[in-house]
Amino acid sequence: MKHLHKTIVLRLAIFCILASTLGSCLDENPRDRIDEKEAFSTAEGLVLNTLFNLYNNIGGNKKGEGLQGTTHGIYDLNTFSSDEAILPTRGVDWYDGGLWKCLYYHMFSPSMQPIGDSWNYLYKVIVMCNQSLDHINKYYYLLDEYSLEAIKAEVRGIRALYYYYLLDMFGRVPYVTSSSTSMREAKQVSRSTLFHNVWDEFQEILPALADERSNTEGDYYGRMTRHVAWFVLAKMALNAQIWTDDDWTDDERPDGGRLLLECDGEMLNAWEACIYYCDQLTIAGYKLENNYENNFAVYNEESKENIFTIPMDKILYSNEFHYLFRSRHNNHGNAIGMAAENGTSATLSAVETYGYGTNHQDKRYEMNFFSDTLYINNNMVYLDNGEPLVYYPLEISVDLTDTPFEKTAGARMKKYELDRTAYSDGKLQDNDIVLFRYADVLLMKSEAKIRNGEDGDTELNAVRNRVDMGWRKATLKNILEERLMELQWEGWRRQDLIRFGQFHLPYDMRPQLNGEDNAYTTVFPIPGRAISLNNQLTQNPGY
Repeated sequence: MKHLHKTIVLRLAIFCILASTLGSCLDENPRDRIDEKEAFSTAEGLVLNTLFNLYNNIGGNKKGEGLQGTTHGIYDLNTFSSDEAILPTRGVDWYDGGLWKCLYYHMFSPSMQPIGDSWNYLYKVIVMCNQSLDHINKYYYLLDEYSLEAIKAEVRGIRALYYYYLLDMFGRVPYVTSSSTSMREAKQVSRSTLFHNVWDEFQEILPALADERSNTEGDYYGRMTRHVAWFVLAKMALNAQIWTDDDWTDDERPDGGRLLLECDGEMLNAWEACIYYCDQLTIAGYKLENNYENNFAVYNEESKENIFTIPMDKILYSNEFHYLFRSRHNNHGNAIGMAAENGTSATLSAVETYGYGTNHQDKRYEMNFFSDTLYINNNMVYLDNGEPLVYYPLEISVDLTDTPFEKTAGARMKKYELDRTAYSDGKLQDNDIVLFRYADVLLMKSEAKIRNGEDGDTELNAVRNRVDMGWRKATLKNILEERLMELQWEGWRRQDLIRFGQFHLPYDMRPQLNGEDNAYTTVFPIPGRAISLNNQLTQNPGY
C-alpha cells in the first residue's frame, strides 16, 4: 500500500479508537463502547461511529472473522468444500479433529466451528448496521440532507452485502433490519424472500451510493460504492435460479430466462440483468490489467481491474492474510525468512484443469502455484536432509500420512506477490486482498449470454487473450474451467460448482455422500447454537 490520502489516515486512526464492537451476533448490548453523547455530538462523530466503524469488520485477524484473509470462516467454507483446494492430513499435522476432511467430503455439521463462526460474524456486522441506522435516524439533524441519504445508503449497502453471503451459504435465515428486533426472536424467511429483499435494497440505495471506485486510494477506498453494488447485483442475477429456489432438494429450479428482475426501473430476465450490471462496470471504466499479476502485487491499489478489495497496510491496519503462510512448506518459509504451516494445496483435478505437465499447460499455472523444484531468487531450496524441496502436484491425496510425499505433495498457493517487508511471517502484508475484479465480470457476462442463448465468445476470450492463451469456444463447460483457472484462490469455487449443478456430485477424490444426490449440501446447516437460542429457526433439509 502506498501513501494514503491524509484524510483517510486520520479517519482510520480515529475510528480504530472510537469504533464500537460486538463480541457476538447475539450480544446486543456490548460493553466497552464510547458514551453515546460523546460519540454522536458532532457530524464527524456520527459518521465515524455509524459508518466507518463498520469497515473494521470487512477484513480481520481472528479465526472466522472477515470476508477473506483469515481462517476458519467464509473463505475456508467456500474453498475447501470445492474441487479447487484441499488441506490434507500430513501425519500429525492438519488432522484437526477431521475438520478439513469433513469440509472436503461435505460432511457438514451444525456444530462445525467454521460454520458457526461465519454465521456469528455475518450477523455481528448486520446487527452493527442496524444499530448504526438507528443512530443515524436519531441524530439526523447533524447532517445535511445529501450526506444523510448517502451515509444511510452506504450502511444499508454493507448490510445487504452481508445478507448476500448468508443467502449464498445458508439459504433460509433470519432477516432483521432493526435493532429493536432481538436475534433471539428474529423470524426465518425463505430463500426467495431473502433474495428479493436484498435485490430490492440495492435497487433502492443505488442512486445515493457514490459513483466512485472503491479499490483506489482516496475518500472511497475500501468502501461500499455503486460499483461494488453493481458487481453484487450481477452475481445475484447470475445465481438467481439457485437463490430464488425455496426447495433446493427437489431437482427443480426456476427458469432464469423467465425470472424477471427490476434493474433501474426496467424488468429484465435474470441473464439480461446480469449482463446489464456487467455492462455498467465496463462503462465505468474497469478493464483487464495487461499483466494478470498486477492485480495481486504488493502495490495493487492502481489496478484498473480490481473493483472491491480489503485495504492492507502493515502499519495502519490489523487485517491479516494467512493463505500464503498456511500453504508454504516450512523450508520454503525459511528461505524467505518467514515461518510457514505446510498445509493448503491445489487438488488433483485443479492442476489437471490447468493441463499441468502437458504441452498445453495454461500460463496462469505458474502465476497461481509454486510447483516442482522450488527456487527462491534463482537459488534452489533444500529440505533438512539436503535434498531439493520439490512440490509434487500429482501426489496429493486427502490423507498423506506415512507416504513418501507426506510433507511435499501438492502445488502450493502463489498468486499474491511476496511482500518482503511484511510482518508476522507475511500475514501483515501490503497487498490489498482482492474480493471482486473485472475478469470475473467478463466471465459472468459470457456465462449469462450463453444461458440466454447468445454468443459469449468475446468476453471469454478477452480473459484468455490477456494471458496469451488461445481462442476457446464459450460453452458452459469451458466457462466453468476458465473460472477455475482465472479465479483460483479467490473464494468463488463452491458458488460456481453449485450454479453449474456439480457441487453435490462426485469430483476429484471426493465421493458423493449417501443421500447427497438431492443436493442438500449446497447450503450449509444452520448452526446448532443459533437454533438453540432462537426456537423459531428450523434446520435446513438433510441435516
